[in-house]
Amino acid sequence: MSESKFLTPEEVTERYRGGVSVGTLRNWRAMKIGPSFVKIGKAVLYPIQELEAWDERNRVQCGASKRLDTRVGDQA
Repeated sequence: MSESKFLTPEEVTERYRGGVSVGTLRNWRAMKIGPSFVKIGKAVLYPIQELEAWDERNRVQCGASKRLDTRVGDQA
C-alpha cells in the first residue's frame, strides 16, 4: 500500500505527538506561519514533503551534539 502524500490537520497533530494542536494549526494558517498547506474547497491538507522541510528548518542542534559529531568523525 502506498503512503499518502498528504496529512490532515488531525494527522499532523498525531505526527507531532500532540505538541501542535489542530487549533494551533488553524491559527498558524490564519497568520500565514507554520508549515505550508494545500486547501481544496474546505479541506486543508499538509504535504508530507513540506512537513519534513519544515522540520529541518526548525531543527536545533546543541553544542554537545556538534562536539560528538566531530569525535565520531575523528575515530573513523
